[in-house]
Amino acid sequence: FSCLLWHYPVNKQPQCIMKSIRSCANFWTAATTTISIITIIFSSSTSSTTSAMKVAVTGTTGRLGRQAIQLLSSKGVETKCLLRHPIDDSVAPSVDKDATSSQVASYLANLPGVNMVEGDATDASSCKKLLSGCDACLALHGPVRPPPLQSLFCLLPESDPKHSKSVNYIAVQNLIDAAKDSKTCKRIVRVTGKGEAPTQIFTVLINMLGNMAKAWNYEGEQLLRTSGVDYTIVRPGVMGKDDIPMDKVFALADNGQDLPVTPVTHSQIAGLCFDCLDYENAARSTLTAMNVGVGTGEDSYAPLLAKVNADTRDFPTTLLSEHKKAARNGAAILAAVMAVLLSGSVAIVKSMVGFVLGVVS
Repeated sequence: FSCLLWHYPVNKQPQCIMKSIRSCANFWTAATTTISIITIIFSSSTSSTTSAMKVAVTGTTGRLGRQAIQLLSSKGVETKCLLRHPIDDSVAPSVDKDATSSQVASYLANLPGVNMVEGDATDASSCKKLLSGCDACLALHGPVRPPPLQSLFCLLPESDPKHSKSVNYIAVQNLIDAAKDSKTCKRIVRVTGKGEAPTQIFTVLINMLGNMAKAWNYEGEQLLRTSGVDYTIVRPGVMGKDDIPMDKVFALADNGQDLPVTPVTHSQIAGLCFDCLDYENAARSTLTAMNVGVGTGEDSYAPLLAKVNADTRDFPTTLLSEHKKAARNGAAILAAVMAVLLSGSVAIVKSMVGFVLGVVS
């Protein structure tokens, strides 16, 4: 302003000042408007990145799979879902917790942009059909919980399609091969779980009672790490509860780092799997997803994913023998405990029978 004042008579200086202020105000308004338009355009292009994709999903009717498919559909993402059985039009569509897999499949099949592909992840040809033309795959499948005695006594052969080896290992290899064959699938997001500590009590129990589910999950992770295909491995907390606090509780650790195990929701992890696809830096990364105290975490995964780095540490090549050894030891301990309890029960029964006979006589 002072520079302008030298060129105007004193009686004209107030008008000069007002004119300059108006010019600055107009310039600022124009600049702000331009910045807003650029921001809107940038945001639109960023948000449309995922919506322009075609995504394949396994584990379609599971609690996690159904959440992911509903989210993908709501975002306008074309989705191909692997389904082991044909759609049953005679059942009432539902995604309630107690809904049957047929009801869930019927509900999901009617969502916009959702297409069902009949097949099984343990079948290589099914995976190739599923991933054909897709840009990414959410591998959300897992084994059905077997009868405890079947697993304890190894009654189910590893070659059986229901065995954890088939579901958590062979199926992952099938998806890797299908991704390479497709020429379009650039990312596989696989949900597994913590399993790098074979002797941890919960790991031992799950392996003992779930046909070595934890062991084969880790071996499946290693297939991805050595595949040459971009992957994001998600190791969530305990999924099941839906009534947990969600106010700034999200936490992530990359490079397969450890976090204290906490409950997480299926919808939360489904959202994380979807969000991963928008972050190139999340490719070839192993993420541990847990919750922290209310107010000490984040209210979305966006700021956490922005800081994620690809895996850099050397993961053990295999932990299968360690897992099996720990499970055998666990089974031996369980058998010993049960033998002690059984012998104690027999002794008690004998004492009671002797007492009753003595009273009667």
